[in-house]
Amino acid sequence: MPQTTFRIASFNVENLFARPKVFNFRDKSMGAALLKRIGDFNKILKQSTYSENDKVKLVQAFNVGDPGNGEAPLKGFIQIREDRGKLWKKSNRVITGVSAGGRGDWDGGIEFLKAKFSEVGRENTGKVVRSVKADVACIVEADNRPTLQGFDTHVLNSKYRYEMLIDGNDRRGIDVGLYSRFPLGNIRTHMFDGTSRSRTFSRDCPEYEVFLPNGESLHVLCNHLKSKGYDYGGPADARRKKQAQAIANILNGYNLKKDWVVVAGDMNDTPKSAALKPLMDVADLHDVLELQYPNDPNKRWTYHYKSFEQIDYVLVSKPLKDKFVKAGVQRKGMYDLKNLTASDNAIDNETQYSSVTHWTNAASDHGVVWADFNL
Repeated sequence: MPQTTFRIASFNVENLFARPKVFNFRDKSMGAALLKRIGDFNKILKQSTYSENDKVKLVQAFNVGDPGNGEAPLKGFIQIREDRGKLWKKSNRVITGVSAGGRGDWDGGIEFLKAKFSEVGRENTGKVVRSVKADVACIVEADNRPTLQGFDTHVLNSKYRYEMLIDGNDRRGIDVGLYSRFPLGNIRTHMFDGTSRSRTFSRDCPEYEVFLPNGESLHVLCNHLKSKGYDYGGPADARRKKQAQAIANILNGYNLKKDWVVVAGDMNDTPKSAALKPLMDVADLHDVLELQYPNDPNKRWTYHYKSFEQIDYVLVSKPLKDKFVKAGVQRKGMYDLKNLTASDNAIDNETQYSSVTHWTNAASDHGVVWADFNL
């Protein structure tokens, strides 16, 4: 019997596959503080000349931290890759000082150390993905294509014949990829947009063409916009707004009244935010959760830190809006869901999977946005 509908989804899997240790905190502010320290450390590394004071700061931050202020040494979270020349002076493999006189004396950079993932958490992520049963899914914070392949084979029971991920700009190695039951066509990257010193996208905004069973081409733009939590290159809101405008500019290459286009992913901001306004104001682009819940924003939340917020999206062009059937958010992989939802009378009470017993084995701290369409 021919397939009559298909489902699109977007899921931030929270980099469960090989999560950087710096993200492995229940309290997000702790990770944000660490990332700021790493950013300050990196600014010194980039200097053309290291003063004696700079060298002391580098060794202190990396080896010791600031115990008096509860700051752990950075060596527990990052390592320095030395490709040419030497940054460090070492004695019996212990860092004792800085050998380089400045950035020109060595090549390399910061690499984030990975935390061991929970096998229970990995299975919970798989349980969420299997339950959603998407035909096409934007996967946010995936490590690489082999990881997507392996996860599909070993956890998803080989549900997806096609997967794609292009390594983007994030130096931590967390990127945006795609699972699809249908064949892929043209693929275009935007990781090089901007300048060599300032890339527009923190990761990428890849355009994936998917050949649907009805002969239509579905164009999927996967995204993970600048986080609110930390920033290396200027105000985060301004960077996110620039990225939202860049996506809007890419959409100018389509006819949203005729082409089947999806913009999906973690936008790290709410629908009415100033940062997302350039994207949310694009004509003939529609939020599936608003289509499903036009008068009840409380049902659209996908993430909770200090409040219930929608920061994950599936936005669709007019032809898909005309084929829209229904949409929703799958949140059962989130930790403490029962207590979270019981604490707010405006939010429907929900319960997580019984296997989600701690934040370390949650599927993700994001819900999955999904939407069905007629073919």
